[in-house]
Formats: sequence, structure tokens, C-alpha cells
Amino acid sequence: MTTRRDFLLQSGMATAAALLARGDLTAQQTPAQSATQQNPAPAPAQPNANPAVQPNPGLLEKLRAAASDETIKTTKLTDTIFLLQGVGGNIVCQIGPDGKLLIDSGIDTGTHHLLDALAKLDAHHLRVLINTHWHFDHTSGNAELHLEGAFITAQDNTRVRLSSAQYMAVYDLHIPATSDAALPQETFPETQTLWVNNDQIDLVHAPFAHTDSDIFIHFNKGNVIHTGDLWFNGMYPLIDLSSGGSINGMIRGVDQVLALADDRTKIVPGHGALGDKAALEAYRQMMVTVADRVEKLKATGNTVEQAIAAKPTADLDAAWAKGSIEPNTFVALVYDSL
Repeated sequence: MTTRRDFLLQSGMATAAALLARGDLTAQQTPAQSATQQNPAPAPAQPNANPAVQPNPGLLEKLRAAASDETIKTTKLTDTIFLLQGVGGNIVCQIGPDGKLLIDSGIDTGTHHLLDALAKLDAHHLRVLINTHWHFDHTSGNAELHLEGAFITAQDNTRVRLSSAQYMAVYDLHIPATSDAALPQETFPETQTLWVNNDQIDLVHAPFAHTDSDIFIHFNKGNVIHTGDLWFNGMYPLIDLSSGGSINGMIRGVDQVLALADDRTKIVPGHGALGDKAALEAYRQMMVTVADRVEKLKATGNTVEQAIAAKPTADLDAAWAKGSIEPNTFVALVYDSL
């Protein structure tokens, strides 16, 4: 069993926040990479016997059907940065003379709605698309947006996972490899910096968090951070163990974001409402509390079923059991990742 303290001590990686504080964060990548980061492999495609999984083999079809009729809500964050919300993950668009920069592409059946919303922001063409991680609801619009002119960049493992069939055990869901047009044209292992529309935009890998491919994006001048699925605002998060995710990595990734934020930073979660540093701190505290409780149950010999029966989230459910991940599932995911 790996404790959260062991995880942090053994990781051997300085946080991106420390790099930024020292001024060392550039387009050059950090040298430290684990074997898992270099060559991730999907988990065996076998149904998960855990009693708390949420089988949903028709999830992709349901999301596609919903996205085809979605209405995109646009929220102005700064004069040049906008939040766009539909059925899939939250999308951010930066506009300006260099062209549009987009974070995540949503669901393919809703791409025409997204393009309509983007056209209303300004007349410049879409130039850059950044994927926060590989999951379908953040990347399935990639191919059409690439054909619209977007150059796609992402963390190394996003391309690896998109290019091969994947299995999400938590949903007992098989996901086929994507088309070549949907694959990132540029990838990086740890950090990358872009200068677009008069802003420094830092892309930072948060390893072994929601998946092994997560990044968050920091607009330095705009004081906006898109966390990707490191943050599910107001709800228990999905930790995709089949893709290398862990509760320890989720907490560490959130710590990286918090180190960069101030009280005026607008923080965009992967799912849920626009938030701020105080809301992200509350989310972190929830994860730490659950991780501590489950870790103690596991360390004293409780099985996952016994840990679930102990109801370690009972006093938190009223505030956090509002998303798609049920409390028992979250407990099981935390347990299995420790």
C-alpha cells in the first residue's frame, strides 16, 4: 500500500509551481519521466468486479445524442478569454490577432454548435487546440477542429491513449482508437510554454492524477487557469484508474494549481461552474479528508466492501454527491488507488 506521504516523497519531481516561482518554466521539458508516463498501456479489458463500479457501456452514445442538441453557454472571463459550456468538458477560448486558441474540443456531435459560438467571439480563425487529457468528452471534436485549421498540442500520453483502444473499468466501457486527424500534432512530457495573443500560456503536466495525461493551462496575463479534470467543481471527481489516475496525484495536481492562483484568479474546472481559489481549496480539503479516512480503513485491513460499508463520506455527501460519481464509487476509487 502506498501512502500519500510515500507518493509525494517518492515522486522525485519538483512541482510546476516551484519551477514557475524560480522562473525556470520554459518550453524545455523536465527530464524525469517514469516508465508509465513514457509508455502507458490500457488496463486489461475485463469487467471490474468491484461492487461500486458504475457500468455504462452506452455512455458515448448518450453523450453524443445530448451534444447534438446542446446549447453552448458563453461567459466572458477577460476581454480576450471566454468560457464555453455544453454537454462535454468545459472549454476555454482565447481570441486575438494571432487567431483563436481553444482548450478542449468537446463532443464531436456538438462541434457545429461550438463553431457557431466561436464565430460570435471574433472574426479570427481557430489556430491552436490544447487537450487537457485524452477522455472522449474533451477530445472527440479534435478531428473536425483540426480540419478547421487547429494545430493540436497535448501531453505525450494523450496521443498515446487516443491512438489505441482504451478501457475505462469504472464504467466497463470500451473506447476505440481515434482517427489520425484527431491526434495531437505536437506533444510534450512535462511542461510547455506558448506565447499567443500577447499572453504567456503555461501548459503543465499533473502526473497520475485524473489520468496519466492531465495538464492544466495557466494564462499568466489573463490570470485564468483551466484545470481540466483535476477539478470537478462541487462534486466527487472521477479518478480513471485504468488510465493511471490516483487520489494522491489528484491532490498533488490541485496543489500545483493553488500555488499559482491568487484571490483574483478565475479557475475553470473540467466540469461544473466557474470557480476561484477558495472553492478549489474546499475541493482539495474534501479529497484529503476522504483519502485520510479511506487510507486508515485500508491500513487496518478492511476490504473495499468493508470500507464502503463504513461510509467514510457520509458527512460530506450532502455537499459533494451532486455529480455523476456516486459516493460508494468514489470511496472505491480512492481505496483502489492507495
